[in-house]
Amino acid sequence: MPRAAQIAIDLGAESCRVSLLRWPEDRPALQMVHRFANGPWQHDGIRWNLASICEELETGLRRCAELAPEGVSSIGVTGWAVDYVRLDAAGRPVDQPYCYRDPRNTAALEAVHAIVPPELLYAKTGVQVQAINTVYQLYADKADARRARAQWVNLPEYILHWLGAGRVAEYTNATHTALIDAETRQWSDELFAALGLDREAAPELVAPGSVVGRVRGELSRLPAFADTLLIAPACHDTASAIAGIPQESDDWVYISSGTWSLVGTLLPQTLRTAETFERAFTNLGAAGGDVLFHRGIAGMWLLRQCMNAWEQDRGGDKAWGLTELVAAARELPAPDRLLDLDDPAFFQPGDMPARINEQRAGLGLPQLPTGCHAAPYFASLVFYSLARRYRSLIEDLERLTGRSFGQICVVGGGGRNEFLNALTAEATGLAVARCSVESSTIGNLAVQCARLEQSTDGVTRSDIARWAKMLTEGET
Repeated sequence: MPRAAQIAIDLGAESCRVSLLRWPEDRPALQMVHRFANGPWQHDGIRWNLASICEELETGLRRCAELAPEGVSSIGVTGWAVDYVRLDAAGRPVDQPYCYRDPRNTAALEAVHAIVPPELLYAKTGVQVQAINTVYQLYADKADARRARAQWVNLPEYILHWLGAGRVAEYTNATHTALIDAETRQWSDELFAALGLDREAAPELVAPGSVVGRVRGELSRLPAFADTLLIAPACHDTASAIAGIPQESDDWVYISSGTWSLVGTLLPQTLRTAETFERAFTNLGAAGGDVLFHRGIAGMWLLRQCMNAWEQDRGGDKAWGLTELVAAARELPAPDRLLDLDDPAFFQPGDMPARINEQRAGLGLPQLPTGCHAAPYFASLVFYSLARRYRSLIEDLERLTGRSFGQICVVGGGGRNEFLNALTAEATGLAVARCSVESSTIGNLAVQCARLEQSTDGVTRSDIARWAKMLTEGET
């Protein structure tokens, strides 16, 4: 009897994936079965089309069932953090969930900080202050009595719930709510009470690698899903991506390189000081019981926004492909002055070439031509600036943690950019290892596999790393 398969669902704010892991001749073979576009829409605020997401996921799951006659032993779900679904008494969504970009969060952040100052909130939770954090969204819900009374569940865990699981909050994802006590690793009753949030509406906390139910409903009638477990991996996609790095030592830093860049390391406990708060380092849950300690900056977002502007200049025609743009940038000399990537102007969508020139003008530097013919110069400027910022953040990490690092592990789509990897190695003096582009999928499946080989919930870092190594070698 062939070994049963596993499925990884990875939710992204721009695209979602359903991947199937099979074991021909007892060797891992990973295949992405279904990918579909995703994005928020304007409907009484900025929201997610949950029904459409579930419909597409069902399509992907049915394809997996056709491809895996040996059966599916488990399904795990990861996705972006902070957003959640409000449920009625029957466990159905009361409405379409808000997107973290909804402007209601700004006023909620100010209201929360009037009650709990940001320094105190950070000291309690270790989580960087960001208007997208769930705590501010839940507070914004107080303006709508029906929503405020309803139970809620984070978005990846909602998909598990939709498939048949109970209502849970996996720990790594729950930390991004900024409502988890960093000392007890439980919901902070103190914060719920201070902010007037309904503690009973919060889901039950579970550890990464917990079995939270079995597939039920229509899908369970398919032979492949007759006895399929639902496992909460590291439901936060960043935690899952780091879990997908096949490393067990402590002498490495990670760079999650995509739309945004996260630069950090794994710690056994949270690190919460006045300096870590001032420098905007966050502490989030990691699979295996560790802490993700990192700082986020604008990443390939800058170049994507530039490319959008150039396409608009050409009436919607694609001006440059990313691969050819990287190649052209590589032929140019180093820029005369690098960008300050922490400039707030860079964090909102818009005419990014113009904003880059505004920053240069403020420094008394000449303007770059803004037509698409000048695209390689902007790309070069972004890549060199990222490498320099990576170096300064790694220096911060070494000083704050007292550690020395010998290697950088890069995950995410930005890892394909060998020019940026080379600049990063040159700027930092560290070896750069490009890990799986689909590291979140690898981490999702590694946690599932580690859980399936034991009889109790919870998984260790060493077991996850062992499986991540095996699965990375099995990518197709």
